[in-house]
Amino acid sequence: MSRKYLVTGAAGFLGSTVCRQLVEEGADVRAFVLPNDPAAKYIPESVEVVEGDLCDKKSLEPFFAVEDGVHTVVLHVASMVTTNADYSKKLVDVNVGGTKNIIAKCLEHKECDKLVYVSSTGAIPEAPKGRKIHEVKKFDPDQVVGWYSRTKAMATQAVLDAVTEKGLNACVVHPSGILGPNDFSISETTGTIIRIINGDMPMGMEGSFNLCDVRDLADGVIAAADKGVAGECYILGNEEVTMRQLSDMIASETGCTPIKHFLPLPVAKGIAKIAEKTASLSGKKPVMTSFAVYNLERNNTFDYSKAKKVLGYHTRPYTETIRDEVQWLQQEGKIKTA
Repeated sequence: MSRKYLVTGAAGFLGSTVCRQLVEEGADVRAFVLPNDPAAKYIPESVEVVEGDLCDKKSLEPFFAVEDGVHTVVLHVASMVTTNADYSKKLVDVNVGGTKNIIAKCLEHKECDKLVYVSSTGAIPEAPKGRKIHEVKKFDPDQVVGWYSRTKAMATQAVLDAVTEKGLNACVVHPSGILGPNDFSISETTGTIIRIINGDMPMGMEGSFNLCDVRDLADGVIAAADKGVAGECYILGNEEVTMRQLSDMIASETGCTPIKHFLPLPVAKGIAKIAEKTASLSGKKPVMTSFAVYNLERNNTFDYSKAKKVLGYHTRPYTETIRDEVQWLQQEGKIKTA
């Protein structure tokens, strides 16, 4: 029997890294991307690319269809990500409806051996400060903050329900934030790093992140295909890091001037409220949001020991990730060089 990996969200930061690492391992990979997605050019050439829309179940059939004798493993990485905490129909359609379509197709195709769903640590209820956040068995959208996290909680529960009610062989991984090279779409985190290096961020905010090297997350997703237990969830996290520490590490690597001034979070909250009100009147995007402040203020300490034990998940030092990302940003001409 031969195995083919079916990867959704393959043009994204994590999805493209998953494809790249599978190809390096000699795997047979098929990618699912939106029609005319400009980021599809970053998918390795040996990967078969199928265009479609998660919200259109019929368009998923060519992605799932394989010749006799081939078994498949679906890595459902695709997701609509937003820093806006507000309700969005498209967000629900993609993250919840799209995941339910993937579940349905996995059940229809008996040659599909397993589904690995890439959820988020945001789907897990926040524990009080001072306590590590662990995996949970049930996901309630009313216990998390922001509609992105709500949709990930709903989608995660849909996967677990399919395991218990329909016999689907599926497990879930919960990545925290993402950091590292080859972020061609320039995510919020990469954009922040660029601004720090280029001297365009004279002021930061107090608070913390939990960020993982995208290559380590990709390893965790792939390991879940082989080692993840049906109905189980695995946090793919790292050690908590403050914005001040991140700035200092970036400065140490590049020689740039680190951020010198950091807004206390209570002050940042007040500024965010004013910025949001001003933006609502002007129709422009606010320069700071209450949700962004919340994500820095919240408990960002996660227990990822289960993934280490079961999946063999590991994380490299932040300094190594930053060094590699800085080198990539230099190659891409995204940052100023001395």
